[in-house]
Amino acid sequence: MADAFSTSSETVIHRVVDVTVKTNTPLEKLEELYQIKETCDFISEHQFEKFPDELLVDSVAVAVEIERNSNAKPFILGDTSYGSCCVDEVASEHVGADCIVHYGSACLSPSKRLPLMYVFERRPVDLEKCTSAFRDLHPDTQSHIVILYDVNYVHAINELMTLLLPEYPNIVVSELVVEGEQCYSHGQIKRQHDDTRLSERDNSQVVYQFGRRFTLKGGSGITDYSMFYVGQEGATLRNFMMTWNRCSFTSFDPVKMTGRTESVSVNRALMKRYYAIERAKDAHVVGILVGTLGVADYLSIIQQLKETIKGVGKKSYVFAMGKLNVPKLANFLEIDIFVLIACPENSLLDSSEFYKPVVTPFEMEVACNKKREWSEEYVTDFRHLLPGGQSHVPLSDSQEEDDETDVSLITGALRSHNLLSSEPAASSFGSSVVLRNQTLTVANANSAASFLAERSWRGLEEKLGETPVVKAVEGRRGIAIAYEEEGTSP
Repeated sequence: MADAFSTSSETVIHRVVDVTVKTNTPLEKLEELYQIKETCDFISEHQFEKFPDELLVDSVAVAVEIERNSNAKPFILGDTSYGSCCVDEVASEHVGADCIVHYGSACLSPSKRLPLMYVFERRPVDLEKCTSAFRDLHPDTQSHIVILYDVNYVHAINELMTLLLPEYPNIVVSELVVEGEQCYSHGQIKRQHDDTRLSERDNSQVVYQFGRRFTLKGGSGITDYSMFYVGQEGATLRNFMMTWNRCSFTSFDPVKMTGRTESVSVNRALMKRYYAIERAKDAHVVGILVGTLGVADYLSIIQQLKETIKGVGKKSYVFAMGKLNVPKLANFLEIDIFVLIACPENSLLDSSEFYKPVVTPFEMEVACNKKREWSEEYVTDFRHLLPGGQSHVPLSDSQEEDDETDVSLITGALRSHNLLSSEPAASSFGSSVVLRNQTLTVANANSAASFLAERSWRGLEEKLGETPVVKAVEGRRGIAIAYEEEGTSP
């Protein structure tokens, strides 16, 4: 855990930063790596580009080539507000862009404001070593296996399937599905994904998750399959493992060129998340962190969370502060727990260094919605929690009337679920006088206002009418360490 709310200047100066420097891509390889021609066809009447941090070294060269081969004026965005995997539509609107070209890794979260094209990196894959690792990890040729991959290796998946299918007839490969009628990938438009299909699977057992779609055989479920992932360890693989936590996972790292069985204890990770849920049940004041402004329906989940939190007698406050760190959140000591609204790859934040836990919208719903139970299902995509989503669970009609009491598994104290439900509603006549409510008095004992009242320092005090009015006088001169009238010490 961090020891202070700020870092000393001396520490910053002497800090050693471990940076992996990417060399400039030769000019003759820019066309193949960044799909210059397809990009120019897409943005011939538009303007805007977005590069992740690791590709900024080639951003200028790519922009020059695009401007030379098209009539568009490109703008380079290299400082994202939240995460490099998300499309930063807000920043693009600042320059009046007509479309966005997103380079590199992407979480494939839907965006609806501007036309969007994805250009993934063509990272190299040794297919011979990959197929060899696959055979070693899956010796049974009749195994049911789903092939998953990082978006930057999509160019090699067809060749991989050509090598494996003759031996493994039950392999299922996932395809990338860019959602939205204005979203493009590989130079062509993808089929629009109907939001109503998120709530149920059709007869062909189509599974759609994290921008991937694959079809299972009839009569089988996702738990009947093993997962083979092509890519490096990171947020994408972690999301897959948490979502399909009943499936066994193996992976091949194209950089290290080694395969392995993923030995990370998913059960242990789920236990840690359940501990955070118990902390959320104990919380009285909840901070809703806005971790994205580009993912579709983020405003809807904010409103749903506010209603859910209010329904169980908790206070909620909304914060928009860009990229999160320990000092930022430590400024709000009155907040008992934070809920992060972000894309699936940024939702599972490791909050071990933070002073207060940071949970996902799904975990907050488990804590507040009596109808939602903790089970094998784990949801990181908050859109699935909305009405019409495949994991939506409506609030109980009697949730605001019942006042059940249970015991905290952390503190052992009794807690009530519905302390604020009897808060008097605003009068239709606009009167400022309301009846005193004893339950409300107890409920506000742990609110942010009461927390502020208990502080020894509450900010600058106005003291209106208590301070005499005086004429302006000349103040001190110099610096704080030695004002002129103080003289100098011998």
